[in-house]
Amino acid sequence: MPPIVRCLPLLNESGPVQMAADEVLLESAIAGVATLRFYTWREPTQSLGYFQPTAERRAGLPWVRRTSGGAALVHHHELTYALALPPGSPWQKRGESWICRMHTIIGQALQRLGVPLHPVRCETEVKVGPVLCFLHHTPGDLLLAGRKIVGSAQRKSRGALMQHGGILLAQSPFTPELPGIRDLVGLELTPNELAQAIAEDFQADTGWELRAESWTELELRRRTELAESKYSRPEWNEKR
Repeated sequence: MPPIVRCLPLLNESGPVQMAADEVLLESAIAGVATLRFYTWREPTQSLGYFQPTAERRAGLPWVRRTSGGAALVHHHELTYALALPPGSPWQKRGESWICRMHTIIGQALQRLGVPLHPVRCETEVKVGPVLCFLHHTPGDLLLAGRKIVGSAQRKSRGALMQHGGILLAQSPFTPELPGIRDLVGLELTPNELAQAIAEDFQADTGWELRAESWTELELRRRTELAESKYSRPEWNEKR
């Protein structure tokens, strides 16, 4: 029997709820449950990396602080994914980069949908602008016409991994310097269409069974608790 990875329903919610949800997935991965989910944002929202100064946020946008590292992101016309994997085999092999592996999977899905991508080599890092994550080309990022359209960040705890990342579907008026797929190649992809394609390539690449499931009642309660007590609170968001 192949290992089973839950695939949760696409969720459109606020920044605090989405970040709480990803933390819950990491907790479940520590307990041995592997999960892949896709999500969109209820309103344009900026997320700051865990170590990023609060002064680097953009005025006028709702914002939240991630538990993962990296630079600022403005989530608007975007599909976001989160992957949570338990410690050890078969989920995580020694020396393997899940950033590169997941971006390869996403790239294959995008290419099947007609998007011509160029992946950054996994040892390459280039900074082409300040503050915003999508102006910082890191190992394994996916480029379209020389512009970054896919980037990810990680958090690990007790050997478990939570990795989340964004795919720019179109330019946001809040980040006019960052074109998306629609702007660069004129292709209009829906979040559901792209999520389905990535899920198919994920299953084909890993050989794991991707099983459609729902959040458990315990996870839903924990998600609400974290959104209210942590990710909505200035004690967390303004800690840097």
